[in-house]
Amino acid sequence: MAAAVKPADLPMADRVRVREERLLSDNHYILKTTTFDYLRADGQWQTQHRETYDRGDGAVVLLYDPVRRTVILTRQFRYPAFAKGYRQLMVEAPAGLLDDADPETRIRAEAEEEAGVRVREVRFLFKAFMSPGSVTETLHFFAADYVRDDVVGPGGGVEGEGEDIDAFEIGFDTAYAQMEAGEIVDAKTILLLRWAREHVFPG
Repeated sequence: MAAAVKPADLPMADRVRVREERLLSDNHYILKTTTFDYLRADGQWQTQHRETYDRGDGAVVLLYDPVRRTVILTRQFRYPAFAKGYRQLMVEAPAGLLDDADPETRIRAEAEEEAGVRVREVRFLFKAFMSPGSVTETLHFFAADYVRDDVVGPGGGVEGEGEDIDAFEIGFDTAYAQMEAGEIVDAKTILLLRWAREHVFPG
């Protein structure tokens, strides 16, 4: 007699049965609520309810000068953080949604739009789900070195999209110290600064 197949050995598509999906909002992005049955590891089916927020995928880049030990970051207002009680502008690496472009094309455009930097070569690092419990977004992480001649404009973002971005250059060690002190709290930027500490600015 063949041994029973364990749920963990099944493809995930065989462990999820969607029963109902309802659209809650498509005002700007897409918010849905879904009822589904999930096959647990113990072999029991359990009905669960989840909301998913689909805002598309995105890309982010760390701009760094390895000779002068600097990075270019941005400051901008983030209402969800404000609503949570955060009362500073959010310090971030340049980033944006893909908007149907491929990740490298999009991040080159974002670097120039937000930080005024025309990127020569860009290096793909990794991609990650930033909040997989509720948000569908996959974020593509990049790094690109720059020199002063690569700064071709002031940045600032696209006013018509509500962006009011301040791009600034900062010493990497200062930025890293601010991160460790809890002054830089944006997750994607923290990941990139930690990557740079290991791969670009060790010690």
